[in-house]
Amino acid sequence: MRIGLLTEGGHPYVGGETGHWCDRLVRGLGQHEFDVYALSRGAREERSGSGFGSGSAFGSAFGSGFGSGFGFGSGFGRCARRRFAECFGELARVLCAGPGVGADRAGESGGDGSGQLADRFGSALYGLAELARDAGGLAGPLRSETAVRALEQACRAPGASPAARAARVADLLALADHLERALHPLSLDWYGDDALGAVDLCHATSGGGAALTGLLAKHFAGVPLLVTEYGVRLREHYLAGAGAGAGAGAGAGAGAGAGASGGVGVDVGVGAGCGFGRGVPEGERGGVLGGAEPGAAGAPGLAVPARTLLAAFQGRLAAEAYRQAAVVTHGNAHARRWQERCGADRAKLRTVHPGLPSSRFGEVGEREGPGDPRTLIWVGRVEPAKDLVSLLHAFAEVRRAEPEARLRVVGAPADGAEAAAYHAHCRALAAHLLPAEADGAPAGGAEPVSFEEIGGPELPSLADAYAAGGVVVLSSVVEGFPVGLVEAMFCGRATVSTDVGAVVEVVGGTGLVVPPRDPRALAQACVALLRDPGRRARLGAAARARALELFSVEQNLTAFNGIYLEIVSHCPARREALNEAGEPVPFARPAEAYVPGRWAGVRRHEGTRLGPPPGPGLGLKPWEALS
Repeated sequence: MRIGLLTEGGHPYVGGETGHWCDRLVRGLGQHEFDVYALSRGAREERSGSGFGSGSAFGSAFGSGFGSGFGFGSGFGRCARRRFAECFGELARVLCAGPGVGADRAGESGGDGSGQLADRFGSALYGLAELARDAGGLAGPLRSETAVRALEQACRAPGASPAARAARVADLLALADHLERALHPLSLDWYGDDALGAVDLCHATSGGGAALTGLLAKHFAGVPLLVTEYGVRLREHYLAGAGAGAGAGAGAGAGAGAGASGGVGVDVGVGAGCGFGRGVPEGERGGVLGGAEPGAAGAPGLAVPARTLLAAFQGRLAAEAYRQAAVVTHGNAHARRWQERCGADRAKLRTVHPGLPSSRFGEVGEREGPGDPRTLIWVGRVEPAKDLVSLLHAFAEVRRAEPEARLRVVGAPADGAEAAAYHAHCRALAAHLLPAEADGAPAGGAEPVSFEEIGGPELPSLADAYAAGGVVVLSSVVEGFPVGLVEAMFCGRATVSTDVGAVVEVVGGTGLVVPPRDPRALAQACVALLRDPGRRARLGAAARARALELFSVEQNLTAFNGIYLEIVSHCPARREALNEAGEPVPFARPAEAYVPGRWAGVRRHEGTRLGPPPGPGLGLKPWEALS
């Protein structure tokens, strides 16, 4: 079948697991044809792209910075301007509505979790999309005085939320700019019969802009939608706002309209609803497999009123994506709980664990001889969320119980001055707690604690790092999907981890799990494994078997292939063939055309280039089939 793969700020522009899993999907399912449609954040990100799978087509558009045009262009007559004012005004009223406004109550919600506000949001969104298609884009109108006045009127209307009533003109101008970026997929010419209208299935690899693109393909062409979230975009938005000090009520009006409670009810400032309050560490944003860069979704530079209204938009968009999608997938139970709380129907949810390549760890995992049985290994980016401070205090207790034990910290500081300062602080703390760690001591020597990086003479590869010790430790206070822990399991290593994120779900019964920020418990678990080589071996073997069964690339590809076939068999895209007069042609598509596979030889528009952008300043690029 032909699949439209929708990405934003990831594949093919960004490396790491956020982009590589998409590349593995395209290359691994060669029986399907993939057309990649990528929303990038600028020309610099596009130039850094790493390439695409063979046989895939590609389309791209900038996700921000679409030119300097403001106001209505020549394509907007009086009727078009009136339509825009009506649709955008309705959208603004939904975003500004207080928690008691509308009909998002259990008695008025449909079976799919939608309420009156959700219906109004969808009607306004698709009305804007149809206007963008007719008039050639909405980049200028969304930043026009009409848009700002509509926001101001919605904020001053009876029943508006407290945060909306507190918005100033500067906040509304900033909000209009962010909404224009978020709504940019409405202005793209990707929804015709020679683009997404010709695919059998749209697979959005994240929420936000990618999911919005899939919603529009379903609205205009009836293409079924699959949404995959390894990092829940709405969660990232809330946590980014919390990290920036969002005040109470950041979730007001952002409810998805699901359940008896009538919405998400996430209050970033006071920690209600989904249970996150002030001081959420920055590392929580998106986890390891998050879909967006830290801070990209939450817009921490905005004032509280603008950030609150932007959160309301993200919440409504997530609810609409969950409502319209045929299937919604996640990588762990933690993400599933977020999706359910934000309006996803449980019947649509599927767990598809991230697939990680295991071949490079195969040689280490199959060795009979373990690494140095006295050495603890920590692998990752050095940043506050990883809580190396607690690990160092724990290791000081380990040394008192096992004087020959060593700790090797393998990893470079994360980007930014804060992470560099934290790295220096950890080195100083190690020297203070364990004086043998002196300045100038050679890395990898006999000192109790060493700070090293991959690529050196002692640790030329990541597999060599895991092979260097008998126990791998994860000390994080926040974590999404712990990729490093899975890699250690591929290597057959016993692990000691903190109970955060999806750690318990990943480890199962094959490792020791302790509370976060508890150095004593962490030390006791490490000592227990250092003193029991038989237990280390049993846990390591069980961990490798579990990782190969649940977290390999093969299981990931098999799961998605099954979901593709399930969706197309239950809700295929039905398209009428028309003759030159525009009349339907009976039996133009044979029955076998609806069976997955290349049975009917239906002509596809291969190598077709799109025309010029439909409006000024949209930053569109032509797309073409790649060999």
